[in-house]
Amino acid sequence: MAEANSETLLTVPLNDQHIAAGGRMVSFGGYSLPVQYPTGIMAEHKWTRDQAGLFDVSHMGPAFLTLSQSSGDAQADHSAVAALIEPLICGDIANLKPGQIRYTLLLNDGGGALDDLMVARSPHHPGALYIVVNAATKEGDFARIAAAAGDRAKLQRVDDNVLLALQGPEAVGVLSALVQGVVELGFMTYAPFQWDDEQLIISRSGYTGEDGFEILCSPQNAPRLWDALLSDPRVKPIGLGARDSLRLEAGLPLYGHDLDETTSPIEADLGFAVSKRRREAADFPGAKRILAERDGQLSRKRVGLIIEGAPAREGAEILDMSGSAIGVVTSGGFAPSLGKAIALGFVPPDHTGIGTKLQVLVRGRAQAAEVVPTPFVPHRYFRKSV
Repeated sequence: MAEANSETLLTVPLNDQHIAAGGRMVSFGGYSLPVQYPTGIMAEHKWTRDQAGLFDVSHMGPAFLTLSQSSGDAQADHSAVAALIEPLICGDIANLKPGQIRYTLLLNDGGGALDDLMVARSPHHPGALYIVVNAATKEGDFARIAAAAGDRAKLQRVDDNVLLALQGPEAVGVLSALVQGVVELGFMTYAPFQWDDEQLIISRSGYTGEDGFEILCSPQNAPRLWDALLSDPRVKPIGLGARDSLRLEAGLPLYGHDLDETTSPIEADLGFAVSKRRREAADFPGAKRILAERDGQLSRKRVGLIIEGAPAREGAEILDMSGSAIGVVTSGGFAPSLGKAIALGFVPPDHTGIGTKLQVLVRGRAQAAEVVPTPFVPHRYFRKSV
């Protein structure tokens, strides 16, 4: 991340609020965004784990894909809109329940990830999907989805709105005091909610491993919502630095680092995102490669590492115990919740077993490392019992 230059970067609608709160603005995904506030990344990280952190993620790409014409049959309409996006991804969208969200990947013909994204079935409007893509790839993603939809569906971008993420064990208590009914949302679901005179689109997922909510709000009312959330003593604003350390502890990949156009879902240890129905039909981009990798024809795989000593950063070489280079770190840093250095990286399959001893080259010095399960810190998502 580089220091922000306002002449070359886009700004989010709450830019003035971040500056007023003491946010240190940096360049990220083409936007000027706060990397931290005066208390610092470590304090922000721990606050989110213990209380509730408020993140501005308005640089992301939310949109709605809606059929141009309804058949009058809710299930038929959902099947029709799902059929437009499924040829681009590896997830089962046709079988989503109303309000259900699915994490999936947009793939190229070779099975490489063009992006990872969320796709959700509207709880009230048949033939509509709510989609959220990553900031750096959203122009290409939206163009690809719109081309696939043609004149059969309209892609409505809403990335000029404000998207806030409220994360942490106190998030549900904070938000339910403002917005009636959000407590009923389960993990990976969303719905519209009324807040004063504004309809908010609220989902319950998160990139921190904590229970949390993502709130889509109009730019006009966003400052008032931001202030209302921060008026609760359980909430503090959190920047990109802690967002990254939290997602790393949660063992979640970051597109452009742990995922790119060469990386398949299997290599990235995201096999769960290749839905069973899609596997059986082998009807997704790169299916031949991905299914072969799932059957064991794999040259590398993402692993989690605990590292002794200084944190290893992206690009650091991973060595076997003889000192031979076998892989590379794609994300790394200090884990405040553990008091240890952790990393994600790719190594050959025969070095992926839990407990495997490896080394990582940090500033020319080989440091001991061990393959461990991910997430590094257990997820605490709220899953409703059925």
